[in-house]
Amino acid sequence: ILDKLAIQNLKDKFPNQLSGGQRQRVATARALIDDSKLIIADEPTGALDSANSEKLMALLQEINKSFGITILLVTHDPAAAKYSSR
Repeated sequence: ILDKLAIQNLKDKFPNQLSGGQRQRVATARALIDDSKLIIADEPTGALDSANSEKLMALLQEINKSFGITILLVTHDPAAAKYSSR
């Protein structure tokens, strides 16, 4: 998960040493390792650049399809909404 979110180099840093986008990707990683059946994502791409937004949305889509985890996504971003199945 760290590799897929490109945060492997952040694992030893404190929150005050991270940018907003880095914090958002760390929070996403925490949600993914919890083995939940439901992930609630409120604007998960809000603080990310377009490249990292696309990677995150592709990862969430992969997790949904591969592991059957439901993703409840709230977004105003049409690019992120395109990854939704409903």
